[in-house]
Amino acid sequence: MPGNERMFMINGAASCVEVQGGAGGPTVLLVGSSMLSWPDELCKRLVAGGRRVIRYDVRDTGRSEAYPPGEPGYSLADLVDDAVGVLDATATERAHVAGMSTGGWIAQLLALGRPGRVATLTLIASRPNTPGPVDDDLPEHDDALMEVIMNAPDPDWSDERAVVDHLVLQARTFAAAGAFDEACARAHAEAEVARTTDVRCATSNIAFADHGPRWRERLGEIIAPTLVLHGEDDPFFPIGNGEALAAEIPDARLVRLDRVGHRLPAHAVPVVADELLAHTATDPADRATVEPRLVRTLIDPLAEHSGR
Repeated sequence: MPGNERMFMINGAASCVEVQGGAGGPTVLLVGSSMLSWPDELCKRLVAGGRRVIRYDVRDTGRSEAYPPGEPGYSLADLVDDAVGVLDATATERAHVAGMSTGGWIAQLLALGRPGRVATLTLIASRPNTPGPVDDDLPEHDDALMEVIMNAPDPDWSDERAVVDHLVLQARTFAAAGAFDEACARAHAEAEVARTTDVRCATSNIAFADHGPRWRERLGEIIAPTLVLHGEDDPFFPIGNGEALAAEIPDARLVRLDRVGHRLPAHAVPVVADELLAHTATDPADRATVEPRLVRTLIDPLAEHSGR
């Protein structure tokens, strides 16, 4: 296991947690699915900006506790408690919480239920609804994406090469019209397969969990300063979902990411890092020196393929 990763028993389940950066800086808690949801380059930029960065494998992903297919032994509320447990295990009283995709659900509920633990909130590629039908005013998943998710045949889950190919297909589909680098996607898929107990469960079990009551009507109760980052080309949670979050969370700020689908391509990482550094600066003087980039400053994604 890499030196920065540690296993903890949190709420009765094994959780793999990684801490980067010095103890003196503001802490950023990254909540996604596996910790590899968050590009290494993004973490490096945050650490270079003086942040202590915590990322972890949510249950059923990476090296954390795995459950049988279609039978997750947890609810969404349990995953929120796990996030609190990660803060406790790493001696973190309060953190800047960033949630991506389904991790955004955990982050929203954490900000609502444990506001004292959340210094700021950042929601990336998320929405205010859990799996299932969305509200009439919110956009549904893209039809082409759902065709692949629902009808693409499962790989032989015992064949690592077939599983990697399957994950690359998913990554291409989640990119939609946004930037997509197949070599980076394949390297990422190989890394996921190498460190995941059960890839099949990692990609699907969250949909079978008990998601509890609605919370969209409570978004106005969030007191943490909130940043919403959302890809213009997101086919899974189309950008109308990010617009709704920004409109319904008091004083939230929306940043649209050009040529970005549901995951973060390499060209978006510097922009996201700068936005997070600006949003998590605790001193007003620091906020003045870390200027967030606007969407128009995104470089041509076809001109840069370094990093993930």
